[in-house]
Order: sequence, then structure tokens, then C-alpha cells
Amino acid sequence: MKRISLLLVLLSTMVFAQEDDKTQIIETLDAWHAAAGAADFDAYFELMTDDAVFIGTDASENWQRDEFMSFSKPYFDKGKAWNFTAVERNIYVNTDASLAWFDELLDTQMKICRGSGILKKVDGHWKVAHYVLSIAVPNDLVDELVALKKEKDDLLLQELKMKE
Repeated sequence: MKRISLLLVLLSTMVFAQEDDKTQIIETLDAWHAAAGAADFDAYFELMTDDAVFIGTDASENWQRDEFMSFSKPYFDKGKAWNFTAVERNIYVNTDASLAWFDELLDTQMKICRGSGILKKVDGHWKVAHYVLSIAVPNDLVDELVALKKEKDDLLLQELKMKE
């Protein structure tokens, strides 16, 4: 009976710890999005790891943190970066609570987008290590969208294939 009680205590401790991590992750992601909405450059980038990657909606946007900072600075300096609000979010935490991954649906100026990424715990704080932003396209509009972007995609594909 003691073993069962001890096991229950350990399991409940792990569940509560994971829920606490999820709460901290939600707070981190909400603060990160809010910092962009408030054009708070320092707060935004402090919530990212030093080796973070941001992948934007354009096929050319695969930014290392420092490159993303340089690209973003003029938007933040104008007092208007971007404004994303999560309307749905799923969070998963690894067993030692050092990494988490998530996906979220966002209300944005581009209408519904999807964000997904990875957070790392750094010195006891969750930070965004990798983020992918995608514009959500209803399946019945995909053909129309493909036709719209065909010319630019063909040029980019040609350029990328020449790099191989």
C-alpha cells in the first residue's frame, strides 16, 4: 500500500509540475506576442533564445535570431510590428521539462494564421527557440492561391535548384 501511495504522490507531482510548465509557456507565448503588438523590441527578443530561428510566411524567410532582429527593427522602431493573438493552442512538454513544442491558431492582420514552434527552458525560464508562422488557407481556396503565387514560386524554385 505504501508503494502505491508513493507512486500516486510522484505521479501527481509530475502532473502538477507539467501543468505549471504549461502555464509558464502560455504566459511566455502571450507575452512574446504582446511585445510585438506593443512594438517592444527588447521584450520581444529577450523571450527568444540566442540561437532562435523564426520562419515567416514568405518562402525566403528563414531567419536566425540576429538576422530577424535586423529585419524587424525598423517595424518596431515605427511603433507598429505585428499583432498576433492566440485563439487556440496545444502545448506538449518533454519528460524532463527542458523542451516544449506547440501549435497555435492566431488572429492576425493576415486573418487566421498558424504558429508552431519549440521552447527551451533557459535558466529556469521558457524561451522561444524555433517558430514557424503559416497563413492558414482553406482547402477549397488552395487552387486559387497556387495560381496566384505560381510565377513567383517558379522563379524561387528555379533559383533554389540552381544552388544544389
